[in-house]
Amino acid sequence: MTRILLIVGGGIAAYKACELVRLARKTGIEVTCVVTAAGQQFVTPMTLAALSENPVYTSLWDLKDEAEMGHIQLSRQADLVVVAPATADLMAKMAAGIADDLATTLLLATDKPVLAAPAMNVRMWRHPATVRNVATLRGDGVTVLDPDEGAMACGEYGPGRLPEPAAILAAIQAKIGG
Repeated sequence: MTRILLIVGGGIAAYKACELVRLARKTGIEVTCVVTAAGQQFVTPMTLAALSENPVYTSLWDLKDEAEMGHIQLSRQADLVVVAPATADLMAKMAAGIADDLATTLLLATDKPVLAAPAMNVRMWRHPATVRNVATLRGDGVTVLDPDEGAMACGEYGPGRLPEPAAILAAIQAKIGG
């Protein structure tokens, strides 16, 4: 069975992670979720646990898991690490190698392929810092999907929307050969 580790970043598009989990499970992919503190402002660990049928991880400081170096195990037991939504902040941390929470520590510790599905305001997507960070991530071997173009929650229009869950699933399947 194929296993993915799904890191859910903050942002209004986090709700689409629930549909991604549902679709992945429907195709037989096992999903383990990690939700950032910002992601928890938009979707609850309980929802993701119910959909994934697996525990959801939120903190680097869970003593039981960390006594066993849980963050290293989580980073290595999946076939693919998926970041959706990958916010500007999360991608900046990834590009800089910052590991200041469970999600970023997992990303730095993994030896598995990483796929990021960006979601942010059009101006954030086009900002030179984000353009640089995406180029760095791609240069480091991270598959960064292009965001969808369209109306955004903020009322603006342009590239920056999280790709639809079915499109992310197709990218996952292409990456894992399934």
